[in-house]
Amino acid sequence: QVQLVESGGGLVQAGGSLRLSCAASGRVFSNYAMGWFRQGPGKEREFVAAITWSGSRRYYADAVKGRFTISRDNAKNTGYLEMNSLKPEDTAVYYCAAGLRTYYTVGYSGRNDYDYWGQGTQVTVSS
Repeated sequence: QVQLVESGGGLVQAGGSLRLSCAASGRVFSNYAMGWFRQGPGKEREFVAAITWSGSRRYYADAVKGRFTISRDNAKNTGYLEMNSLKPEDTAVYYCAAGLRTYYTVGYSGRNDYDYWGQGTQVTVSS
């Protein structure tokens, strides 16, 4: 089991920045790929970003490319999502997830790539 706890969400004006954290405990976090997903009001949960276990590869949804940065610190068992130039359409509950697979979907973007999920943190961007 891997337990994940997100933090860092909040209310921010458009153009602002937030940094989300995902603290992991339980099994060795460094073995797992990590992803961030979000679910806006009335929408399905969608892929935001992912990072391989070593941090050597990162993937982003087109909607956030160039504005968001995913990273991880395996020594601290923590993952991060730096969000800049936020837009009202970024408003959502953000979830971190961890998965261990032999094969992943392209860009590590599938919800089925991940076994463990956090409870989510709300991000609200005002216009």
